[in-house]
Amino acid sequence: QVQLVESGGGLVQAGGSMRLSCAASGSIFSINAMGWYRQAPGKQRELVATITSGSTNYADSVKGRFTISRDNAKNTVYLYLQMNSLKPEDTAVYYCYARSYVLGLSTDYWGQGTQVTVSS
Repeated sequence: QVQLVESGGGLVQAGGSMRLSCAASGSIFSINAMGWYRQAPGKQRELVATITSGSTNYADSVKGRFTISRDNAKNTVYLYLQMNSLKPEDTAVYYCYARSYVLGLSTDYWGQGTQVTVSS
């Protein structure tokens, strides 16, 4: 089992910056990918950025503005999303995501979500 707890959301003006954090605990040794997704009202959940041991991947809508990073501590993995040049269309609930791979089985875990609101 992997537990994910996000923090850092809130209200920011367009053009501003915000950093989201996610603390992963539990069976962190099994995590082979992490990322951020978001869901705006009335829309489907969409990928924002992912990170594996070797690479990062971004949605076209956030490339050049958002940066995903990861820090590995002894019992916790910290995932970050630095968001710059924010736009009103970035307003959404942001979810931290982790994929665990154990004995051939893949399991997806999600955080509770954190609201990001960008005012125009």
